[in-house]
Amino acid sequence: MLDTESHNGVTVRPRREEDLNEAARILVTVHEADGYPVEGVDRPEQWLNAPGMISAWVAELDGHIVGHVAVGSATTEEVQGILHEQRKPVDNPAFLMRLFVSPATRRRSIGERLVATAVDFAEAQGLSLILDVMAKDEAAIRLYERLGWRQIGESSHSFGDDEAVPAFWYLAPER
Repeated sequence: MLDTESHNGVTVRPRREEDLNEAARILVTVHEADGYPVEGVDRPEQWLNAPGMISAWVAELDGHIVGHVAVGSATTEEVQGILHEQRKPVDNPAFLMRLFVSPATRRRSIGERLVATAVDFAEAQGLSLILDVMAKDEAAIRLYERLGWRQIGESSHSFGDDEAVPAFWYLAPER
C-alpha cells in the first residue's frame, strides 16, 4: 500500500507541501470535534511538520484531504524507558504519529488504511512502529487494538501549562 492506491473513492498517497493548508484545516476540525490534538492547533501546519518526521501521507476523497498520518523517529528518553520495560527488545523504533480523519468522513476505514500505509512503510524500512495515545481517545484505542497493536506501557502526556493526561504506549503487531 506504499504507492498511491484508491479504494472506495479514497486515495492514500504521500503528503506534498501543497497539502499542508488543507490538512491543517481538517486538523482544526478534528480538534473541535474530539479534542485531538491537545497542543499544536494554534499552529497546525507546524504541528504537522513535527521534528523527526520521516514520512507522511494523506487520504483524499473527491479531491479533498480527509485524513493524515506520519512516521517519525523515536529517540526520546521516555520512549527508550517504555521500550526498556519490554521483555523483548524493539529494534529500530519509530513513531506512528499525527493520525487523524475528518469527522465528516469517518466509518469508511480511512484511519485503518492510513495506519496500514504507515506500517507498510515502516516494515519496508526495517522500523518497529510504536505510538502513544491519550486514555481519553477511546476511538483511537479501539482502532489500534482492532488492528492488533499491543499495549506496552503507560505514562502521562504533558502539554500546555503543566497539564498532563494519562496515556498508553502501543507496539505495532509483528507480521
